[in-house]
Amino acid sequence: MEMYNRNQVLICRELKEGGMALISIDSGRGGEAVRGLADTLEMPLISLTAPLYPQDPPNFFEVSIRPSPAELLADFIIHKQWREVIVLTDGEHSGVSLPWLWHHLHRKSNSSTRAQLLELPKDSTKFNEFLRNFNLRRSNYTNRILIDTTSSSRQQRFLAAVRTAQFSQANYHYVVANFDFLPYDVEMFQNGNINISGFQLISKESRAYWNLKKHLKKLDDNFINNYDDVDVTLAHDAMLVAWHGFARCLASNDSLFHGTFRHGRFFNRGYPGIYCDPLSDRVHPARPFASFEHGRTVTKALRGLSIDAKDGTLTGTIEFDRFGHRKNYDVSVIDLVSNTKATFNSKEILAWRQGMGFFANRTVAQHTRKAMENRNSNVVRVATVWVAPFVMTKRECADPNNRTECEGNNKYEGYCIDLLKLLADRIEGFNFEVYLGEKTGSKLPDGSWDGMMGDLLTGRADVAVASLTINQERERVVDFSKPFMTTGISIMIKKPDKQEFSVFSFMQPLSTEIWMYIIFAYIGVSVVIFLVSRFSPYEWRVEETARGGFTISNDFSVYNCLWFTLAAFMQQGTDILPRSISGRIASSAWWFFTMIIVSSYTANLAAFLTLEKMQAPIESVEDLAKQTKIKYGIQGGGSTASFFKYSSVQIYQRMWRYMESQVPSVFVSSYAEGIERVRSHKGRYAFLLEATANEYENTRKPCDTMKVGANLNSIGYGVATPFGSDWKDHINLAILALQERGELKKLENKWWYDRGQCDQGITVVTCLNDGSSQCLSIRGVHNYDLRFTILRFTVIFGKFLRFTIFWVVNRKFS
Repeated sequence: MEMYNRNQVLICRELKEGGMALISIDSGRGGEAVRGLADTLEMPLISLTAPLYPQDPPNFFEVSIRPSPAELLADFIIHKQWREVIVLTDGEHSGVSLPWLWHHLHRKSNSSTRAQLLELPKDSTKFNEFLRNFNLRRSNYTNRILIDTTSSSRQQRFLAAVRTAQFSQANYHYVVANFDFLPYDVEMFQNGNINISGFQLISKESRAYWNLKKHLKKLDDNFINNYDDVDVTLAHDAMLVAWHGFARCLASNDSLFHGTFRHGRFFNRGYPGIYCDPLSDRVHPARPFASFEHGRTVTKALRGLSIDAKDGTLTGTIEFDRFGHRKNYDVSVIDLVSNTKATFNSKEILAWRQGMGFFANRTVAQHTRKAMENRNSNVVRVATVWVAPFVMTKRECADPNNRTECEGNNKYEGYCIDLLKLLADRIEGFNFEVYLGEKTGSKLPDGSWDGMMGDLLTGRADVAVASLTINQERERVVDFSKPFMTTGISIMIKKPDKQEFSVFSFMQPLSTEIWMYIIFAYIGVSVVIFLVSRFSPYEWRVEETARGGFTISNDFSVYNCLWFTLAAFMQQGTDILPRSISGRIASSAWWFFTMIIVSSYTANLAAFLTLEKMQAPIESVEDLAKQTKIKYGIQGGGSTASFFKYSSVQIYQRMWRYMESQVPSVFVSSYAEGIERVRSHKGRYAFLLEATANEYENTRKPCDTMKVGANLNSIGYGVATPFGSDWKDHINLAILALQERGELKKLENKWWYDRGQCDQGITVVTCLNDGSSQCLSIRGVHNYDLRFTILRFTVIFGKFLRFTIFWVVNRKFS
C-alpha cells in the first residue's frame, strides 16, 4: 500500500500544476493506483503494460500501447501443431496472461492444448541448477518451453544458462514469450544445436531506434540499463500517441483548449490546476471536486488514432480496438532450428500481423562453411538487371554466332560491370560471375520478395549490383554497402521546339512600339529639316545656269531630307549637309538619337542571335503539380512509387492522388515505356524517374528529351548482400577507397557524358546550368538564309527599277 499511496501523491502533486494525460509504465500495484486515479479524474491514460485478461472491462479513459503476446503465442503454438507446452514464469507480473492464451487457443483451434506452469527461481544464479533438475525430470515434462520473465536482464541470464547447459538441448524448443528477442540472442544461438524462437516488435536495424538510444544515453548512461528496449520504444511511441491525440482534437475544434491555458497557467472548469482533494486548495476553499473537463474528448481522439512508421513510431502501426487494446500491429518471429548436418542453425523469419496471423515466411540463406565448399571455385554469384548504362549487352555479342568472345562476364558492359572489376582488383578472392535477372525486386503481398532481392534471400545470389536503391524496406531484409552513386527522382519532358526565325525576325530586338516611334521620329525630323532649310537664308544659294542666267536653289528638297535622315540613321554619309545653325542643331539631335538607338539595337541583336531561349512549359515540380494540361506519371511498383505513396510532403501527396485518379493510367511498367510516352505525346506528358536514367537518356539520340528542375529527393545506389555475408565489409572498404581516388566519378563520366550522342551537327548548343532553360548556340547558315533572301530580292528590285526608269526616260526624250 505504501507504493500505491506514494504514486497517487506524486501524481496529484503534478496535476495541481496541470496535466492533460497520464503515461504509466508500472504493471504492479503502482500501476493499479494510476489506473484508479485516471478513472476517478477522467484523465486519459496511456498504459505501457499489456492487458491481463481477454475483453477485460477496461477503464474507459485507458488505452494500452503494449500488446499482449498471448495471441501471437497461440498462433505460434497452432502453427507448430504443439499439443502441450510448459510456461516458465516469474510470477504474477510476467508478460504472458494464461487466460489470454487459453482464450485465443480456444477461439482459433478446435484442438486442445495442455500447459504446465513452473515458476523460475527468484535468484538468477540458480538458473543452471534449475535447468539441470528440469532435464533430470524431463520425462515428466514436454520439451516445448515458453520463457516468461519480468525483465530483460533475467531473460539474458536464463538464456545464457540455456546456452551453457551441460546436457544435450537438441530435443528442446525454447520460445522467448515477449517482444524483446535481441540480435545478440540470435547471434548467441546461431552456432549451436538449440531450437529457440523469439519475437521482435521493433526493428533493431531501424536508424530511428538507434538514434533514440544514442540520445537517451547522452542524457543518462544508466537509463538504458534500467529499462528494457521495448519499454524505451513504447515510451517514445506513447509520447507520439499523446501528441497526435491532442493534434486530432485541435483539428476537429481549434478552440477546444482556449479556456484551458490562460496567463501561462492551466485551468480546469474555471479553477487553476486539477486537485485530487479539493480541500487542500487553500487559495480557493470553495473549489468543488472536478474531473478533467476534456478527458472524454481526448480519450476518444486517442482511441480513433491510426499512426505508423511514417509518423515516427518505432513499433509499427498503432491503432486501438473498442476496448482500448492495440490492434493491427506487426511482429517478426525469428525461428532458429538446429540442423545436425550443418555447422549453423537455419534461421526462418516469419511475419505475423494481429488479426491475420502468419501471412509470410522466408528462409534466410546462411553462408555456412558447408555451403561455401559447394561453390564452384568460390565464385561469387552476382545478380544484376539490364538497365543502360549500368549493365548492357555488348553490340558484338548480339550475334548468336559470336560465342567464343561472348561467354560469361565478357558479354556484358556498363558502369556496374566496370565497378565489379574494380572491386575484384581490390578484394582478394572476389571472383564474380554475373547473371541477369528480370528486375531489382519488390515486396509481394504475401511478404516475400521477387527479382534480385528474392535471389539474395533464397541464396541463389551472393551479391546484387545494379541501380538498386537503398531504402528502409529493403534494408530490413538485406545488408547494403555504402552508396557508390547518389541520385534522386527527377522530371523528364520533351525538349521544346527551338524558336523559328521569320523574314522580320530582325525586328525582335526592339518592340513594335519602339519601331513605330522610330518611324514617326524619322518622318518628323525629315519635315523639320525641310522646313528649316526653306526658311533659313543660309540654305539658299545662287547658281549660274547653262544659258548664262542665274537661279536660286536649295539642296534640301523633300526627297533629299528623307535621304539625309535615313543615311544618318543607318550611320552612312551623304553629299549634302546643313549650313544653317538651326539645321545643324536639328541634325545633331537626330544623330545623337540614332547613336543611342543603333547601339541599343546592336547590343540586343547580339544577345538575341547568341542566346536562344528554349522556354520549357514547366521548370520545377511545383509548376508540374499546380497544372493539369501536362499529365505526369511514374513507373508502377518501384522505389519512385513508394516515395510518392508514403511521402509526408503535401505536394507529393497531392501528386500521388492525381496520378492514381487518372484514366487512362499514367503509370508505366518500365522506364522505356515512360520515355516513349514523353516523346510521342508532343509535350503533353512528363515522366518522373531517377536522375541517372534521365540524364543518360537525354544524351542519346534522337536528343529530344530534357531534365527540368532539381531532384525531388536524394537516394543512393548500393551493393546488396544477404545478412551475415562475409563480403559486406570488404565491399564497403573497397567502395570508400574508390570514392577517395575518384575512380567512381571517372566511371560516371565515361558512361554518361563521354559517350553522349547529342553534341553533333552544325548547331552546337550549350545550355546554362542555372535553371533558366537558356542555351547558347553557335548559329549555322540555315539561321541566316532569310536575311540573304531579303538581300537578293532587294538587289533584284533595284535592277528592275533601274531598267524601268531608263525605259521611261528614253521614251520621254525620243
